[in-house]
Amino acid sequence: MSVRHVLAALTLVPALVLPATAHAATANHSGEKTAVPRLKQQTHFDLQAHRGGLGLTTESTLEGFGKALRLGVSTLELDTQITKDRKVVVTHDRQVNARKCRDTGPVTPGDPMYPYVGKYIKDLTLAQVSTMDCGYRQLPGHPRQERIAGARMVELRDVLGLVKRYRARQVTLNVETKVEAGAPEQTAPRELFVRRVFEEIRASGIERQVTIQSFDWGALRAMHELAPRWPLVALTNHDFLQVGQPGASPWLGGIDADDYGGDFVRAASAIPGVRALSPNYGFPQNGRIGDPGFRFYPDRAMIDSAHARGLKVVPWTCDDPATMEALIDLGVDGVITDYPDVLRQIMADRGMRLPKAYQPHRAYQPR
Repeated sequence: MSVRHVLAALTLVPALVLPATAHAATANHSGEKTAVPRLKQQTHFDLQAHRGGLGLTTESTLEGFGKALRLGVSTLELDTQITKDRKVVVTHDRQVNARKCRDTGPVTPGDPMYPYVGKYIKDLTLAQVSTMDCGYRQLPGHPRQERIAGARMVELRDVLGLVKRYRARQVTLNVETKVEAGAPEQTAPRELFVRRVFEEIRASGIERQVTIQSFDWGALRAMHELAPRWPLVALTNHDFLQVGQPGASPWLGGIDADDYGGDFVRAASAIPGVRALSPNYGFPQNGRIGDPGFRFYPDRAMIDSAHARGLKVVPWTCDDPATMEALIDLGVDGVITDYPDVLRQIMADRGMRLPKAYQPHRAYQPR
């Protein structure tokens, strides 16, 4: 453990109530070895591979999701969009991003929608989005990312099928309905979006392994009406709460956060079906513990408040090892990360329960 790790743990440990602890030795100012309490995880910790683990593999690909299953994660985190012909595709971006995808040619000669890069997914058919090469380059800032050359956007049904072929019955799929509530004209209409995701999951037969997350709490309400037993996850980045601003935020499904004192936990608890909260892990959003001015968003008060209501707290998207460790010490129930291998090693070093690793039971060729 580095000195920075130890200092982070020392600042956080007094706030923890530890039913059982492990101890790591460190040196005090006099050079003597002292024991530092470390959280001994007694329950399941949710290791979520963000977009399949984009730090390791081209994001949102079957190859990436498969690698995460072989590594051993508890949850595959993924995003969805709806095409013009109402297909559910797995992609983070509502508008095709030139940093990730490039055109290879039109579906038909003279297609007026070509080039497709830069267009909204809702305005393109599955055939059109399937022509683009979304593995033509390694994503900048992720030097360990394996590039899947020629990768195409896949459908949600393909990812669900992959999990079935791995027989990964202990793995959850945390599926985001990525409705753009702040600019609804840029994504498929909410009701259509939610219904199509619901239909694909129900048809898979593994709906018990699925949670539904969204920044758009109106989409969570819509999903609860269709599937009242499915667990929902309320995403936020704090700005979407619009605390102190007049009226209700378009992201909160009719809720005005100010009616709840600007409290994320209290506001999200008002959405039926919500079982977990997923805030960004800190400020600034890509900061690290030890950076000047950095602070966690899910602090001890938030976590305690959520747990008192029976809600889990799983922040996104943390990639720095020291910051991951500090989040674990704070008592979060899981972490969404681009580097599931790093988080898994941290869990192993702490003696925490590790998710099962899977191998495919028969060859699986993406369509």
